Amino acid sequence: MQRLFSTFPNSWPGIGLLLQRVVTATVLFWSGLGHFREPSQFALVFLHLIGAGAAILLLLGLWTPVCGTVIAVLEVWVAYSSTGAGIPIMLATLGITLAMIGPGAWSVDARLFGRKHIEISER
Repeated sequence: MQRLFSTFPNSWPGIGLLLQRVVTATVLFWSGLGHFREPSQFALVFLHLIGAGAAILLLLGLWTPVCGTVIAVLEVWVAYSSTGAGIPIMLATLGITLAMIGPGAWSVDARLFGRKHIEISER
């Protein structure tokens, strides 16, 4: 993971990435729940179920590049197979930007794959 991103930004850029992850995951859940209430094709419901799983991982900041790519592909597929394409295109754009930028400092990815500080104690 560290080879994908040179840094895991903190401070204001890290807060911005955290906010982007939270908003993207929230809109994915909101969009997915709307499709469970109305009768629709099984394929679209299945796509939204996969998107909801990716949203959980994205919210935690775990495997962010993979989840962002999955979200982008799924939402482009949803945009082409349904009539309203505004929200899916927005979610695809947010997913691909998160896949390219990375998770930020406040994520599970940063804890697992970020730079480690080695402390040397003198005796």
